[in-house]
Amino acid sequence: MMSNSLVKFPLSMRILHWAMALLLLSLIMAGATMVKSLEPWQFTLLFWHKSFGVLAALLVMVRLVIKWRSASVPLPSDISRWQAFAARASHGLLYVLMLAIPLSGLAMQYFGARPISVFELFTIPAAFIADIRLYGLFREFHGYAVLLLIALLLLHIGGALHHHFIRKDGVLKSML
Repeated sequence: MMSNSLVKFPLSMRILHWAMALLLLSLIMAGATMVKSLEPWQFTLLFWHKSFGVLAALLVMVRLVIKWRSASVPLPSDISRWQAFAARASHGLLYVLMLAIPLSGLAMQYFGARPISVFELFTIPAAFIADIRLYGLFREFHGYAVLLLIALLLLHIGGALHHHFIRKDGVLKSML
């Protein structure tokens, strides 16, 4: 159990954590909806998906800078070495995926010769001629990476709930 003196993550990390959780879930749901439907509103949803995907990539970079500049909140001292390793490895993989997914989406659009208008503020250019092979490669990667992210998010949420309801060690509260 964690002592009475609860160590919390910096406020900026907590805000970014929950904002990104909402953003990522929204992006996943939008992506899943687009894959299943070819309705006329799909292009509008795709526009927002791409714009918020670029925002997600930028926020991950901000989050990484804050994480590297902030003191780390220690894991509970009574967890086993393999659990500590699993926690660190899963967090590291979450960050890798949070960067790789939007970057693969950008690469997919680039090689599909589809410029990306970001909130109609600026446009990320695309290749002049589509390369369908690379477009397909990044599209496959994007989809499988999202599936892996969903699995890791479920593991992450399950771990947080385990710490809160079973271990009652304050790990979840450190992020609230």
